[in-house]
Amino acid sequence: MSLAAIRAKLQAQDNRTQQNQSQGTGDNAIYPFWNMPDGQSASLRFLPDADTSNSYFWVERAMIKLPFIGIKGQNENKEVTVQVPCMEMYGDNCSILSEVRTWYKDESLKETANKYWKKRTYLFQGFVRQNPLTDEKEPENIIRRFVISPQIFTIIKSSLMDPELEEMPTDYLNGLDFKVVKGKKGDYADYATSSWSRKSSALTEVEHAAIASHGLFNLREFLPKKPTESEIRVIREMFDASVDKRPYDPDKWGAYYKPYGLQVAGSNAKDEADDEGQRSRASAPTINRTPTPVPVASKPVAPWEDEAPASPAAKAPASNDKANDILAMIRSRQTKPA
Repeated sequence: MSLAAIRAKLQAQDNRTQQNQSQGTGDNAIYPFWNMPDGQSASLRFLPDADTSNSYFWVERAMIKLPFIGIKGQNENKEVTVQVPCMEMYGDNCSILSEVRTWYKDESLKETANKYWKKRTYLFQGFVRQNPLTDEKEPENIIRRFVISPQIFTIIKSSLMDPELEEMPTDYLNGLDFKVVKGKKGDYADYATSSWSRKSSALTEVEHAAIASHGLFNLREFLPKKPTESEIRVIREMFDASVDKRPYDPDKWGAYYKPYGLQVAGSNAKDEADDEGQRSRASAPTINRTPTPVPVASKPVAPWEDEAPASPAAKAPASNDKANDILAMIRSRQTKPA
């Protein structure tokens, strides 16, 4: 996909948003740039997605956090959180967001609406060309995956819309490195000064060899598994219970989705950590059993969670219906004589 096509699709999405208002596999491929000391930076070189049908060189991950006052039959007074996939991540309607959108019409419900609004991160892949994490063990496959926060993604997206950017940043010969700079704003990490390199550069022989040897990742494979109909019903039940301030019930939901660190006998459900490699398990029947009280591990806080969620306006999911028309218009302007 050309740079012009990407710009057209991004612009089309922005236009529709404005009209409607009227983001573990067990490997160590993920590069933890958030562990950098304050004031340091890492240089990343993004690569295309192996999925050629993907218009972009990233995929969006959208999760919904369901807070519970505790765990039924165990500690019912210590709040826990369960993460579930948002169906809009798969292009489907999400019943939770459909309801939450209506809450924004009432000022008194906006805080609650923010709590249940989808949390986005963006999954990229590429090389780490400058690594300030000197003690970080580089995997055999030097093609890494990057979990990018909305703050950094906004910078990446804005730069792609810059008309002075002439080449795709992922181009093997004339691409650009992206410099992730870690600062601090109050008590939280801040990446506002991150930016693209001013000079293009070609991939090295070592980098070409890594692509030839390992191939590119199909980024969509690292999104959570799309919930089945039974799992969608369970997600809705958990949402209703969370809003009603009822405790998490491991008997009902432990075989499907569970809080980070909770051990449930006979369950194949995975912890919903904030790692792009963590996926929901396949559908399993509800098992009636008496849970054994066990300690719940403290959930690690990912750096992108430090950012307060934005207050989205009540809107419907955007579509890409007009992207091709806009792309055709751009191409038409580009072919006209000066």
